[in-house]
Amino acid sequence: IVLADEPTANLDSETGGQLLEMMRKFNEELKMTFVFSTHDPQIMERAKRLITLTDGRIVSDELK
Repeated sequence: IVLADEPTANLDSETGGQLLEMMRKFNEELKMTFVFSTHDPQIMERAKRLITLTDGRIVSDELK
């Protein structure tokens, strides 16, 4: 399991996209699990499961 706090926050969009693609491949090919904390809609769109927190409480939990 890989925990990533804002993994693309300080990257340009091209490098951030490459990182997300690499993580997607690791997930599919190696069955690695990634847990992200993010405010980035690009990451949220790619997620298989999205848990949204507000003030430290879960307000939604959806599978895509």
